[in-house]
Amino acid sequence: MGSVTGPLRDPAHRVSRRAIALWLVEALIGFVLLVGGAAAAALWIDGAALPGVAGWLSRHAWTLPVAVGAVMLPFVVLEPLLRYAVHRWELSGDVVYARSGWLSREWVFVPVGRIQTVDTAQGWFERALRLATVRIRTASHAGSSTIKGLDAEVAGRLAEELARRAELLRDDAT
Repeated sequence: MGSVTGPLRDPAHRVSRRAIALWLVEALIGFVLLVGGAAAAALWIDGAALPGVAGWLSRHAWTLPVAVGAVMLPFVVLEPLLRYAVHRWELSGDVVYARSGWLSREWVFVPVGRIQTVDTAQGWFERALRLATVRIRTASHAGSSTIKGLDAEVAGRLAEELARRAELLRDDAT
């Protein structure tokens, strides 16, 4: 097998723009839980009568949730935009090619002939935004992939096409 001589090209298709809203809602939920946890810790520390350095911490306990919120807020805003810029997919010939990530990147190539199951899934927020995730499974975990943030209709058509092509390739191999 030859080596890759240059950078990987972008897959042809972007996910739905509504995926930005999905990822923003997910990031906001994480933000609220994290800042809420920091506020609960600050409340506990604030109520403790501690001497010395711990006493200083007790008197300034509410800086903890403020600091956590200040550090995490840029991630809440940037993550959905960066994920949208990166997440792409393509069905090309007999290969599904997907790229995902926001801090790190993952490129996955799934040979259609190796596909065992294809399904679509929708969480609550995905359903509300008319989005879906396509899950592609092979016998090898390393060859499996998910494509998140697709328009629900696009996801359905992609899953049907993948199943059809996989069946044709299996029939040709027998």
